[in-house]
Amino acid sequence: MKNKIKLFCMLAVLFSCNNPQEKEETNTFVEEKEQALETEKESAAQLKKELTDKGYQIFDYVDEKTGDTVLMQQYFIAFLKQGTNRSQNKAEADSLQKLHLAHLGSMYEQGFADISGPFGDDGDIRGITIYNVPTQQMADSLANMDPMVQAGRLAIEIHPWWAAKGFSLR
Repeated sequence: MKNKIKLFCMLAVLFSCNNPQEKEETNTFVEEKEQALETEKESAAQLKKELTDKGYQIFDYVDEKTGDTVLMQQYFIAFLKQGTNRSQNKAEADSLQKLHLAHLGSMYEQGFADISGPFGDDGDIRGITIYNVPTQQMADSLANMDPMVQAGRLAIEIHPWWAAKGFSLR
């Protein structure tokens, strides 16, 4: 719907032009917009195919307000919870923390995790990591490679989570 309104407005401008040069410029503008819309459709179809070929769960829907098609993908949120072994001395805990941060950085650099961070309180759930992988088993395996988890200082609880592709935090 949104795209139809844009096209209608462009056509109205085209037909209201009296100057032949203005009409030519408007024609070029309309053609470029139509090409961009077609490229956008092809890109969305290509992205859907790539994701499904890699085993990701996806679906799409049309946003009633904008008329845009929104592509949703399943991610996995790992809740990093307080583990049962928190008896490490300060030096051991500090060393584990450095290894933990290096692990999370590696997950991000390799494209397996999109965002990680601690919670700001001292509760049982210490932080989260959002894994961008096709299966929960893969997310669980990667999360359990964390040195803090292996030492028992943290425990993992993973849940599937859906989010729109291309949207960012604000």
